[in-house]
Amino acid sequence: MGRTHRFGRLVVPALASVLLAGCAQSIAGTAVSIYDNPFAVAGLPVTSGPSGPRSGVPDAEVVIENTDGGPVDTLAGNAVADIEAFWREEFGSIARGTFRPVQTIVSWDPSERRGPRFCGEPTYDFINAAYCSGRDEIGWDRAFLMPQLIDDFGPMSAVMVLAHEYGHAVQYNAGLVADDDPGIVFEQQADCFAGAFMRHVAEGGAEHFQLDTSDGLNNVLASMVLFRDSDPTDPDSVHGSAFERVTAMQIGFTDGVAACAQIDAAEIESRRADLPQYIEGDDGELPVTEESIEAIFESFHQVFDLDAPPVLDLSGTDSDCPDARATSPVSYCPATNTVGVDVAELAERGTAASTGIDEFDAGVRGDYSAYVLVASRYTLAVQKEAGQTLTEPRTALRAACLSGAISAALSPTGSASSTVDPEKVRVWLSPGDLDEAVSGLLTDGLAASDVNGNTVPSGFSRVDAFRTGVLGGEAACSGRYR
Repeated sequence: MGRTHRFGRLVVPALASVLLAGCAQSIAGTAVSIYDNPFAVAGLPVTSGPSGPRSGVPDAEVVIENTDGGPVDTLAGNAVADIEAFWREEFGSIARGTFRPVQTIVSWDPSERRGPRFCGEPTYDFINAAYCSGRDEIGWDRAFLMPQLIDDFGPMSAVMVLAHEYGHAVQYNAGLVADDDPGIVFEQQADCFAGAFMRHVAEGGAEHFQLDTSDGLNNVLASMVLFRDSDPTDPDSVHGSAFERVTAMQIGFTDGVAACAQIDAAEIESRRADLPQYIEGDDGELPVTEESIEAIFESFHQVFDLDAPPVLDLSGTDSDCPDARATSPVSYCPATNTVGVDVAELAERGTAASTGIDEFDAGVRGDYSAYVLVASRYTLAVQKEAGQTLTEPRTALRAACLSGAISAALSPTGSASSTVDPEKVRVWLSPGDLDEAVSGLLTDGLAASDVNGNTVPSGFSRVDAFRTGVLGGEAACSGRYR
């Protein structure tokens, strides 16, 4: 029958039981953005403005089986039309032959017991979007999943889902995958292809949609975090962690479809090799206390060989610093070379959110939500010793990048290029820590801010900088943000 590719695992016990809180339509943050001309987003200018359907553009004539003719199906049909137009232009860059559109497009209401069948199976209670390779069809739940995504993350999140599913169709059409390939290859490629399409939209190339590169793109990335794999030991975990999904999307957005076609099992393994992947009998959470903060702070000393390492002050963040503003819950004072911590507030940041309340909350919170903030303020001391300015956009991105370098260096799997002495490291990272860092970078950006807490408005750029440090280490940060 072929393989059914779903956008992600979404378990919803009952339609009425899911709350509609989710993430705000525009992701707000505690860090302040003051820069009139921050760095570009993968070569594009940072823009703010409308994201979603263009006004005044006629709807596409796309045949959707079982449609109700409503706004969700209208948006989805327009998305399919724009995605197909994109692939007609791009297909030749990754494969020989001619692009073939998907044969069947279908929508359904999962509350209807006598709804249509998809991939030969009933659609009752099937809350998802998917591609069926055996029947060459794409379908989506128009009553719950898609409207919920639109409400919580904006219309471009729904377009992103369809771009991902269409990416699966392109994989088969182009012969890039085989049924015996690992599932993660299918999903990472599809995320990458979706990122390439989002770049096309951001560049103004889509007929029906537009995307700004600040809040609009931030929300698209946040929606991908929602559909992450949270347990690497689960055999159904084929989509990747939030860090991996966002990474794949950013590869496509930055480098285009040709780079996506190069994603295979070896490429994915090369990215995973030095990162925390294994659960060893617990949830990996280290409660935020004075003792744990001191332990991880000492571990940072092993990552950077500083002549004058910063001093840790656990009495609070407001130290009357003469050359920097306090940033709560962690701040850095260059004059005294001190990292100040409000332990109670940091502990609140590092407390995992309760589960089972809102299936559509993309916030990933845990201990590393707190510790990455300590890491980012520590990196300001690294920059100070290097003679670098601490009050510009480059400072903020270096902070995120060097925080990523710390995150990789403290992986228990180790790195061949790491100079960290494992005997001297008191705290190691666990699976999920990178996802917590990515979520924080998208929501408030403090881990990617300068000494005064000023960040850059693009969550894409903040996460991209962190990813550079995770995958390339301190040397990559020095080369990119010198």
